[in-house]
Amino acid sequence: MKTLLTKLTLLAKDKKAWLALIAGLVLTFGYAPFQIWPIVFFSLAAIIFCINPNNTGKAHAKTAAKYGFIFGLGWFGAGISWVHVSIATFGGMPLIASLSLMAFLCAYLALFPALAFWAATRFASGPKGFGALLIVSVAMSEYLRGTVLTGFPWLSFGYTQTDGPLRILAPYIGEFGLTLACVAIAFAFYRLTQKDFKTPLITAAAFVILVVSALNTGSDQYSGKHMSTLLVQGNIKQHLRFEPSEFWTTMSKYQDLTRPHWDADLIVWPEAAVPEIEMLADTYLANLDRAASFNKTALVTGIVDYQLDTKTIYNTLIVVGNKEHNDEQGHYRYLDKNRYRKHQLLPIGEFVPFQDILRPIAPLFDLPMSSFTRGDKVQNNLRANGFNLLPAICYEIVFADLVRGNYKSDSDLLFTVSNDAWFGDSIGPLQHMQIARMRSLELQRPLVRVTNNGVSAVYDPISHTQQTMPQFEAATMKADIKLIQGDSVYSQYGNVFVWGFVVLLGVGGFGVRFRK
Repeated sequence: MKTLLTKLTLLAKDKKAWLALIAGLVLTFGYAPFQIWPIVFFSLAAIIFCINPNNTGKAHAKTAAKYGFIFGLGWFGAGISWVHVSIATFGGMPLIASLSLMAFLCAYLALFPALAFWAATRFASGPKGFGALLIVSVAMSEYLRGTVLTGFPWLSFGYTQTDGPLRILAPYIGEFGLTLACVAIAFAFYRLTQKDFKTPLITAAAFVILVVSALNTGSDQYSGKHMSTLLVQGNIKQHLRFEPSEFWTTMSKYQDLTRPHWDADLIVWPEAAVPEIEMLADTYLANLDRAASFNKTALVTGIVDYQLDTKTIYNTLIVVGNKEHNDEQGHYRYLDKNRYRKHQLLPIGEFVPFQDILRPIAPLFDLPMSSFTRGDKVQNNLRANGFNLLPAICYEIVFADLVRGNYKSDSDLLFTVSNDAWFGDSIGPLQHMQIARMRSLELQRPLVRVTNNGVSAVYDPISHTQQTMPQFEAATMKADIKLIQGDSVYSQYGNVFVWGFVVLLGVGGFGVRFRK
């Protein structure tokens, strides 16, 4: 105990440790709703200063990992603080337990930047090799953060550029490439403070070439076609969403909000907007199908599909009304193939690992609808009134490879639904919207996002304009959407070129070490 107190005292006196923590904390201001995009460069430059690229090798790797871990605690402690809103409100746990759970989550996520800085310091042999290996190690650690234990790739550095000038590169290198670009710029900025002008000049020249190439190779443009879309936001209180006594009230509310606006080409409702399981809502859905078809439109809604024979339960999107624009009758049938089943499930919220152990501990581990089954990873686009919708449900929009895997050249728009009522009036839903906009920039397709209580919006990645509904209100919004034609480089090749660049940097970084 005495040794631990001594170490904590020394840590408290370590000025670089405090700088690393502050650098992580202020990084939150680079994301929505603050969107101060340049802050990521200063934040990363500060943590690089703490590590000091002049001190490399095995002897300094442990110190680099320590500062990287402290940086990560600040980064995630502030950035995902909204997670505690759902734990505290719906988790049924004492405050000390919920705070401990948050501390554990942040500490786990902080291991990844710690690993990145440890690896860069351990294998570099000076500041030049450190810069190359830092980009390589961040690429590897961010990949692991997005895959290990189903992955949690929230708050990657590239999302800070959703509203910054670097967003022009998103259709070519994706958010993953933008993350590495942020690291490269931050390292160049740090070297500038060390009076090394060569590294910043090389970095600036590389980005000028990349931007010029992007401007001259863009093939995405408006197709000349339009579609009118109605977004319906029910604003149902979270504690009432799955109360059987409230099912009809909720379903009637969505009908009433929609009824005056059947003239839209496409009508969209949020995740699980119909709270009744699909098999038992057949009469309601049949009537909805006839109404949409009569008005020559289609309606897409989230619903829970519980299949009694197999005991499987899917978080589902279905289409009622016209599949094709000139249909004379609706096409909805239970288990019709024109549906989408969520693949990337949310841990605890939609499935519980080690459920036999965890479920009895607290209500947090036994929430309603927390036993979902995964849908297929690759599924067809939804067909609605002659349009192809690339779907993603809630948390899935964070996984770029998953969304891109379902992209087709004839996908008309990126369509995502969610229910962020779990997170109250926090920054979480705003960050979620920012992430969705990045997917739109990558794929160069208009974004339609509809949620239970916000943020519901339409976003155009070419004009960079957004129409947004007010949060925490039951409302509708009709938007005219310009459709886009052409395929972005990212939509066709994903991160292939970025990983190729990472491999070259790794060869160069290790080459410097071996020559020495």
